[in-house]
Formats: sequence, structure tokens, C-alpha cells
Amino acid sequence: MTQTFRPLALLLLYLLPTLAIAAEATDGEIILNLTKHWVGYLAIAIFAVAYSFAMIEEVIELNKSKPMVLAASLIWVFIAGVYASGGMGEIAGKAFRSSLESYAELFLFIMVSMAYLNAMEDRGVFDNLRAWLLSKGFSYRKLFWITGFMSFFMSSVCNNLTTALLMGAVVMSMGKDNKNFLTLSAINIVVSANAGGAYSPFGDITTLLVWQSGVVPFADFYSLFIPSVVNFALPAAVMHFWIPTQYPAAIGKPPSMKRGGLAMIALFLLTIITAVCFENFLELPPAAGMLAGLTYLKFLGFYLQKTEAKAKTSDFAHVYKLFQVDLPDTQKNQRFDVFKNVADLEWDTLLFFYGVMVAVGGLNFIGYLTLASDVLYVGTDPTIANIIVGILSAFIDNGTIMFAVLTMHPDISQGQWLLVTLTAGVGGSLLAIGSAAGVGLMGQMKGIYTFSSHLKWMPVILLGFFGSIATHFLLNGHYF
Repeated sequence: MTQTFRPLALLLLYLLPTLAIAAEATDGEIILNLTKHWVGYLAIAIFAVAYSFAMIEEVIELNKSKPMVLAASLIWVFIAGVYASGGMGEIAGKAFRSSLESYAELFLFIMVSMAYLNAMEDRGVFDNLRAWLLSKGFSYRKLFWITGFMSFFMSSVCNNLTTALLMGAVVMSMGKDNKNFLTLSAINIVVSANAGGAYSPFGDITTLLVWQSGVVPFADFYSLFIPSVVNFALPAAVMHFWIPTQYPAAIGKPPSMKRGGLAMIALFLLTIITAVCFENFLELPPAAGMLAGLTYLKFLGFYLQKTEAKAKTSDFAHVYKLFQVDLPDTQKNQRFDVFKNVADLEWDTLLFFYGVMVAVGGLNFIGYLTLASDVLYVGTDPTIANIIVGILSAFIDNGTIMFAVLTMHPDISQGQWLLVTLTAGVGGSLLAIGSAAGVGLMGQMKGIYTFSSHLKWMPVILLGFFGSIATHFLLNGHYF
């Protein structure tokens, strides 16, 4: 192994400068300024190329995690090479571990959340909801608003991608013969899912990052509720008049959930409460509370497995009447496995965020985020800076943007932190590629919901974007 890497080490040592690097002392440690060094330029190029590949994932069919994880690894290899050559390898190692710790907390939080969502999907919770909507015979206009509001509130506890795909399946089932309804409903779902995640600490990657960083207290996030409603409702009110007034065909009675479905919903809510209590009362990371909540699901899974042979429809309502519903005979013996739900997580997304957060951590360690912070927040009105951040999130993943802002840690008021949380969360709605919800729906509704169809309505979405900002200043002026 040593022989394998010796040529690479010699090459790095040959290319490294000796005295040409400016440095600054931080907490007794010498941090090298590599912003004008070839390593810094190379790191920027690597990140840009990798992120470009991630943005065109649907075109080249290359999972977005692959280029980003490689980019993160290469960036830190070159950084560590510079520091190791000067006998300061432990400083680079400490900085890398700091980035890794930030990611680990986010990963564990999302892992538990996804495990619960996969478990509920396995139990037929979402299928039951979709069938219930289909059975009511709502008009296209009513369905447009119902799916919009459901996306708004569901994304406050679920991630926006899961919410968008679920609601997308609903409108696809009911609007098969009406492309105009499908297109407008898809746009509405994307906007509402992103808006709903912006006011909840665990509704979106941006708010989760802000909450875990401690710059905004838990309760203060909900001051963004009305601005988020405005962000969703203004574009929807305009699009409403282009929705057809016809009624889609209704279906029969929705199917029953599998055994344990409603119990999982209750335990998921209890898990969220546990995470909030860990953060607010014990000053422990929310991820610790989420992991505690995962044990609720594991114990329920254990109970379902042990009582599987005894489960009968006649006993079902009596034993589980507080949490569950009657089970069709065809579903009695379908086994539940918690670890299967963990294995079915969206690992590509989780690894993508690893690549992004570790790579951005590397760029920050080089010194680029300090420069970006000076450009954005020094000498510029923070309101303008935060609006620019929101518009940028239409082109770059909002989680990436927010992590970069948090890493910069500009000296701004609580109201401005709430503003950038709002703009970064809803700014991704401006373009179809600006959020996971939009990208996911483009894949699910190919040929119906497209980049160009979303772009056509961008002026209306922009109206909601600026309307939410104005509402925030009107209602939350005491935070500034």
C-alpha cells in the first residue's frame, strides 16, 4: 500500500510551494490561506465540475452522489497534502473531522426520518391516503387546492421529495386525460412542498441545518408560517383560473392499511417530539432524539413479528383499536422488517449531501467562504444578500447554499437569519431543477412536467417569492 501511494506523495511534495502561502492563526493553530494557491483553484474547479454532473443527473444517468463524493475526497486529499508537507497534518485532519461531524448529525436525523417514511409506505399509509382522495370525486380545481395544501402541511414533517412524489401520484391518477391540469398541479405541488418545508425545523434540509446550527430557536421557525402560506397561495390563486372545471372519474372505497400503519404515524410524531425535547430541554443534538425515536419503531416491529402468527381480522380491531385499522385477509401475514426499511433509504441522496457538506467544508477551510461572506454581507445590505441567496438556490441545491451561509456565519440579526431560511427554502421553486421536489417530479411525470413548463410560470412563482419576503418584514419586524 505504501509503495502504491509513494509516487502520488512525491508528486504532491514536488508541486507544493514552500514559503508562498499566506497564513493566519486561529485558536493557536496556523491556518493556511490557499485562496490564491493552485490547490484552491483546483478545488474550485473540481467542485464546479462535480456539481455540474450532479445537476444533469437525469440527462447523463449518473447518480449525483458519485461525482460529489469523489470531489470531496479529492479536495481534502490536496488540502491534506499541503498541510502534511509542512508538518501540520493534524490541523487538516481536525478540520475534516469537524465537517464530518456536521454531516453525521444530519445523516442520522434524515436516516431515521426516511426509515419511518419507508415503514409507513410499506404499511400502505400513503396508498390509503391516495385512494381516499380518489374516492371522493373532487373536481380538478378542488383537487388542485387539496393536493397543494396537503403538500404544504405534509412537507413540514416529511421531506419535500417524498411529499411531491406522493401528491404527484395522486394527480397522475385523477388527471390522466387532462395534461393542463397535470402540469399546473405539478408546479403547485413543487411550490407548496418547498414552502411547507420552510417554516418547520425538520421540514427541509435548509431548516434542519439552521436548527441544528443553533442560530434560530425552534419556536421562532413558526413565525415563517404565514410568509410560507403567501409563497404558496399567491401563485396558486393565479394558476387556479387556468385549471379546468371538469370532474375526474371517482373510484370505490379505499383499501385498508396493513397492521401497524396508524401506530407508525403516532410513533413518528412522538419521535419528532422527542428530537425537539432533546434539543430544547437537554441541549443534545436533535439527531440523538431521532435515534431514540428509531427504537420506538424497532420495538413496534419486534411486536408485529412476534404477534404475526396470531394476527386475525376478528382480533385486530380489539387489540389495536387505538392505533390500527382492520386488515384484509390477503395482508394478514405480510412480515414487517425494520432493517429492510433502513436498507431501502435513498442512499444516493444521503451520500450526495456527504459530498456537498464535506466539499464545502474544504472550500471553507481553504478560505473561499470567508471571501464570499465579505462579498455578500460586508458592505451590502443583508436583505439584498439574503434575497440573492434565495435566487441562487434556484440554480444550486438549497441545502448546499444554506450550509455555505452557515459556514460563513455572517453577523446578521435574527430576522435576517429567518429571512435567509425562508428565501433559501422557497427560492428553489423558481426553477424545476431548484429543488429535490422539482427534480423528482420531472422524473415521475416525464413529458408532462418539464423544465420549460415550469419556467413558463416563473413570473407567477416570483410573485409569491417576493410576497413572502414582504409578509415576513410586515409580521416579523420585531426580529430585526
